[in-house]
Amino acid sequence: MSIRIVRLGTERAPGEGLRIGTVRRPPRGVPKAEFASQNWYDVWYPNLAPSAETMKLGQEAQTTAQWAAFTRAYKREMAEADASRSLDLLAALSHQSAMAVGCYCEDESRCHRSLLRGLLQERGADIATG
Repeated sequence: MSIRIVRLGTERAPGEGLRIGTVRRPPRGVPKAEFASQNWYDVWYPNLAPSAETMKLGQEAQTTAQWAAFTRAYKREMAEADASRSLDLLAALSHQSAMAVGCYCEDESRCHRSLLRGLLQERGADIATG
């Protein structure tokens, strides 16, 4: 069992399990009843998404320094009690269940999900590769 880090809206991997959307907003123009069937997510969990202000920092980041500012802000948010407990829970569940967490961004290296991957690994999560 493990956690996959995925781009929401992409084809699901065999045995992926529950797909969790760690995004601020649901996909536009998609009826709620079709979120899962269109491979967006099964459960919406914005608790692990960047705040609107932090998300703006990430979207506007053009330089390494700007991306570093986004990284610091996001990690600060994820260190808050509720988010930290959520990360601990997902890390623990990764040893018992198959699941995926993700975001819409095309480039994972410039997306909070790359940071989420690291935060989960720090907590001992079993992260799927490939």
